[in-house]
Amino acid sequence: MTDSETFVDAVREDNQTALSRLGSSKSLYADTGGDIDTEPVLRATATAEHAAWTTFTQWADSDDHDGARNAFDTTATEERGHYETVLDHLGVEEFEPDDVPNLHEYLRGLESTVERTGAFIGRILASKRSKEQVVGYFVGDADPQTANVFREFGTDLDDQLERAQALLEDVCETDDDYERAQTAAAGAIEAAYDEYVENLEAMGANPKPVC
Repeated sequence: MTDSETFVDAVREDNQTALSRLGSSKSLYADTGGDIDTEPVLRATATAEHAAWTTFTQWADSDDHDGARNAFDTTATEERGHYETVLDHLGVEEFEPDDVPNLHEYLRGLESTVERTGAFIGRILASKRSKEQVVGYFVGDADPQTANVFREFGTDLDDQLERAQALLEDVCETDDDYERAQTAAAGAIEAAYDEYVENLEAMGANPKPVC
């Protein structure tokens, strides 16, 4: 039987290449369609936050495990706050994304609590990498105040990881449960990475070199 710390370390190790590339400077290029400027960066971030808010709301409404419902509901509230903060920076009251990111299409297809919890962890690890690039953009744009806002988003992701690890230990009763959770975590990271690759290749960029 494993534990949540060992689990997270294993997910990071097994998906090291994908996570590294998702944390490269090319991730913003991929997310913004090559238009790395303040508004496209904020719009890409709003899309991600809206998707997360929607996903975790759906999970909270549909899961039959009390602890999972509470964890997902708390996370949905955080993600809604992130989304509304980004809208403030965009200077708009509403923003309806055109598409659902691959990552969240994948998450919404999961039905078991064990798989959702594993994928929750995978999503956090992938999101931490992309958030770091958003912070880096605003630091480079000489906008430390906005950079600090996104650092706070990263702090919330740290809290989410603790929440997800506690839930993992609650819902995983066997080695098979942990294996299913780990497969789901890898699937979440793979979904995010596949979209990264597709976006870059569509623009004629090579996704492989880490910048």
